[in-house]
Amino acid sequence: MSAQNADHDPIIGGEPRVDLLPPEVTAEQKGRRLRRALAVAVVAVVIVTGSGIAAATWEAERSQASLAVVQARTTELLAAQGEYIEVRRAQEEVDATLAARRLAASVDIDWTAYLQQIRARLPGDVVIGAVTLDAGSVWAPYLQATAPLQPHRVAAINLTLTSATLPSIPDWLDAMATLPGYADSAPTRVVLLDSGAYEVSLTLHINGEAFSNRFADQEGNG
Repeated sequence: MSAQNADHDPIIGGEPRVDLLPPEVTAEQKGRRLRRALAVAVVAVVIVTGSGIAAATWEAERSQASLAVVQARTTELLAAQGEYIEVRRAQEEVDATLAARRLAASVDIDWTAYLQQIRARLPGDVVIGAVTLDAGSVWAPYLQATAPLQPHRVAAINLTLTSATLPSIPDWLDAMATLPGYADSAPTRVVLLDSGAYEVSLTLHINGEAFSNRFADQEGNG
């Protein structure tokens, strides 16, 4: 058999290569398959789009509901705040008053009690004739001594004392040194009166330990 004849021999069991259908039928079949594929794709797009729209709508409704709850709660809080504004204003005034009193009382000295302690340390025959108090304040602290090695002071008490007998001033000064808040003391004048009594002017300086802190104690107990 020649090579030319071998090229035209039929292949047993092979795929038919001859399409006997008219071209129009084949084109129609391909068109139907394409239309079905397009229809499936369109349905899939519609489903996906619809799902997205539904999810977005649900999220928007949920957010709107949450916003409504928050707005309602805010309205309730504002209403409650309006009801208690007078109470809050009164509390602010009380707080301001307490703060002002605390500031002023930070340099408070119970002078009545302190003078009683001075009286208790003097001999019984000594008379306190005059008392002059000089103390600092929150806005104007007490003026300190310019001499070196002087203790810190917050107030001074100038006493005029009368003794029927010759006073033992060193003993008086030793007694004054036991006072709370004692800083220093010194006599400034000793005069023999016509009556035979002695008049002594005594200056006593005290420090911050003499502060009473009485209002701080009251606020702490309150």
